[in-house]
Amino acid sequence: MTEDHSGERPRRPHGDRPKKRDINGWIILDKGVGMTSTHAVAVVKRAFSAKKAGHAGTLDPLASGILPIALGEATKTVPFIMDGRKSYVFTVAWGAETNTDDTEGDVVERTDVVPDASDIEALLPRFTGSIQQVPPRFSAIKIQGERAYDLARDGEVVELQARTVEIDRLALVHHDGNRSVIEADCGKGTYVRAIARDLGRSLGCLGHIAALRRTRVGPFTEHDAVTVDDLTTDPAALRPVESALSEIPSIAVSRDMAGRLMRGQSIILRGRDAPLAGKAYATCNGILVAVGDIERGELVPHRVFNLGA
Repeated sequence: MTEDHSGERPRRPHGDRPKKRDINGWIILDKGVGMTSTHAVAVVKRAFSAKKAGHAGTLDPLASGILPIALGEATKTVPFIMDGRKSYVFTVAWGAETNTDDTEGDVVERTDVVPDASDIEALLPRFTGSIQQVPPRFSAIKIQGERAYDLARDGEVVELQARTVEIDRLALVHHDGNRSVIEADCGKGTYVRAIARDLGRSLGCLGHIAALRRTRVGPFTEHDAVTVDDLTTDPAALRPVESALSEIPSIAVSRDMAGRLMRGQSIILRGRDAPLAGKAYATCNGILVAVGDIERGELVPHRVFNLGA
């Protein structure tokens, strides 16, 4: 390639550009600190020359850990991952609250109070189960069509309403006085930054997130994850589309039934082992065909997949 002194990067000839291809499956990326979720998707999409990609659940640049990235037909299963349970391990720095509830923000209040491990452990049950949580002001929640973090950055006073979230477990795993490491299992819509903020306020010592790692999203765990460096060296990095559906029943169907599902038509389920209700997915000769709801003994397809003959 010839050198260009114009200040612009030379354009690669069209023939040198990798051809985009239809590739389907999940990459369970172990995202590093400092990378945005959008950038992570772009890196994976480029590594596989994929035509289509998206992620299931934003992970802040400050956070590391599990970021499921869907390629091709797998994007149709993203809602099943978004609705799944999540696990985190996070470090709370006591003694200060920030406007972002993490280390990236400005300190808005300080205190010299330092909590004891026993005080923290005694408080955790109050924050488990079905609770009311006010999201951080710097969050992606929309207020009259605008993202809360955009309004907050513009200096507007952002008032977010409390909403119900499910926190299955909180456990203190380490405490050294000024910092505590806590594990959390929670449901969709829970903000770990808000947990740290509210624990600090309740303890009277204030607090914010100093480190955050997501260890599970739905059926995907750290055991499934690969790093950016692994993408081109690990042949098992791409997981099948149906791996996102492992928490719902599967039904093997005939070619005729698969054809009906592919045309958006429901099929009658027979046999004592057929699920009675709820969501399920259908396969034909081991190939994912459709996912839908079982209603009155029929599987009603809501998403169909083009993965094979």
